[in-house]
Amino acid sequence: MIDNFKYPDTKAYNYVVAALEAKGVTYKEIAKITYDLQKQFIPDIKLSEYEETTIDVMHKRELLNNVMVGLYLDEMATKHKLDEPLQSIVEHDVGVFGVDETLALQIANIYGSIGVTNYGHVDREKPGVIGELDRDKDSVNTFIDDIVGGIAAAVAGKLAHKYS
Repeated sequence: MIDNFKYPDTKAYNYVVAALEAKGVTYKEIAKITYDLQKQFIPDIKLSEYEETTIDVMHKRELLNNVMVGLYLDEMATKHKLDEPLQSIVEHDVGVFGVDETLALQIANIYGSIGVTNYGHVDREKPGVIGELDRDKDSVNTFIDDIVGGIAAAVAGKLAHKYS
């Protein structure tokens, strides 16, 4: 352990934003997914509040840690740099693997069961950029599609708590 280590919040956030953007995902797209999830329950919120809340949620360390790990595993699998059998499992997004969903559920659960139930919905429906990532066969997206769903679900949970 390094003495006097201070968690690099800004660097972690910037890494996550850049890595998501490199895969075509912006906070605005995540906010739009959340808006579509919640508009029937909280109809008076403007999309701009979803965007602001998405940025706020994306600063949470719990989220940053899970996102960094998941995106890195996708990157290494795309470059065929994982050891077998992990390489094949991640590369083929094997349904019984479940670690990708576990990371996403940890993100969604930051704001409780509302986040978890919303994650289940987006994981099944794959709205917006989530579906695009899931269908993209040019790179490994085993973790990122679930991560984006987990972030959207966490934002939904935070807003639901705020307006309940």
